[in-house]
Amino acid sequence: MNFRITGRITRFFLMLLLPQPLFLWWLCIGRRNAGSSLTGILMTGGIFLLYLCFLLRLHVLPVRSHGGCTMRITILDGGQYLISFGIWGFFIQGILYLLMLTGHLPILTEFYRTSPVLFTANLIVGILILFFLLLNGQVRILFTCYRLGIVKRLFVTLNLWFPIVNLFLMKYLCDKAKEECDNERCRFTARAARAESSVCATRYPLVMVHGIGFRDLRYFNYWGRIPKELVRNGATVYYGHQQAWGTIEDNAESIRQKILQVLEENHCEKVNIIAHSKGGLDSRYLITRLHMEQQVASLTTVSTPHRGSELIDVLNRLPDGIYRLISSWFDRTFSKIGDCRPDCYHASKQLAPAYCAHFNEITPDCPEVYYQSYASVMQHTWSDSLLSIPNLIMDVTGNPSNDGLVTEESAKWGVFQGTFRNKYRRGISHGDMIDLKREDYKGFDILETYVDIVKKLKDMGF
Repeated sequence: MNFRITGRITRFFLMLLLPQPLFLWWLCIGRRNAGSSLTGILMTGGIFLLYLCFLLRLHVLPVRSHGGCTMRITILDGGQYLISFGIWGFFIQGILYLLMLTGHLPILTEFYRTSPVLFTANLIVGILILFFLLLNGQVRILFTCYRLGIVKRLFVTLNLWFPIVNLFLMKYLCDKAKEECDNERCRFTARAARAESSVCATRYPLVMVHGIGFRDLRYFNYWGRIPKELVRNGATVYYGHQQAWGTIEDNAESIRQKILQVLEENHCEKVNIIAHSKGGLDSRYLITRLHMEQQVASLTTVSTPHRGSELIDVLNRLPDGIYRLISSWFDRTFSKIGDCRPDCYHASKQLAPAYCAHFNEITPDCPEVYYQSYASVMQHTWSDSLLSIPNLIMDVTGNPSNDGLVTEESAKWGVFQGTFRNKYRRGISHGDMIDLKREDYKGFDILETYVDIVKKLKDMGF
């Protein structure tokens, strides 16, 4: 059906009539007692067929897709539309029945007096229709909105069944859905504007190097949606494929082998490295100590603890036996998913401030390579539930300006390009800088952030 149901007038009449299927039948046929005739049967079938078409259309495709937007955004936009439709539908129906009780709607009063059973059934069916429209809208948003974390989804799901409270929660869901839809439309507009420009088509391929505790897995990208967005804008992207719990020395060698492979595949002389967290230290060792300065054009570090993380000093207070026991458990686990020589004990201790101070002395920057860095800061302890405890520990130890693992000062290296902050309550955490949760946050677009980073590298000739 091409009938547009999002117009205000159309929407009002749907809210008014859609929850009244049996009343419509009674008005057209039952009032004249023509339901048993052939004409009445055909009219009954036609009315309910048309009614079911409208109802099915409303459930499946409440809004039309916007040009360029994904199916997810269309589903999300439909979710907020259905919630709005359901809430206003209940409000309009309430006014309708209130007018009937006060004698201002004689036709509805007549329906009640002549067919009380049908009237009651009509009321129940109308409530169920609006309820399932609300439920459909809630499910759409809960399953497709990136701005809702796991904790928020769980909280909303558990409390949606409480009267009055659910109105505020549904308003919250609609606000989140609207924010994300608006953000995505702006993003798609930006993509369309630069569709032919390939703003991320750098001179040299990108090698993205992950941090500690993760691997470059096929079905769970460490960098979230970022690489796909960079490729969409013309970038050539590879991954470091180093170990999750490898030492700096072992990981640097793994990255070196990968870079040599990239150079051979692309018939180029150099690569640009974008490294997150410990990956920045692995890359610096690669450039200086493994003499890869002629093969690396630039190194961009994001939230890298160049001066160490004070969190490791806190962990070092644990008895050495317990520290080694925990480390051995990590080693056994990650050896099963690809680490050839996991060494959690030494790899983690290489992030201590004292070790990093020594590392910086023996790993000076190479003049042939362009070094730049970025940092981010959480606004408060609950900015990111995954990093709330580490952030709290660092705050208590006198390092309030941090992303949950790395302080702003520690992340500075080479040409410091700035700290990503958010004027809203959440802030930007260590995990946010790699799109860990695949969520969009108000006031910060991680995909556009990396597009801008790579665009600047391209403009500089890298």
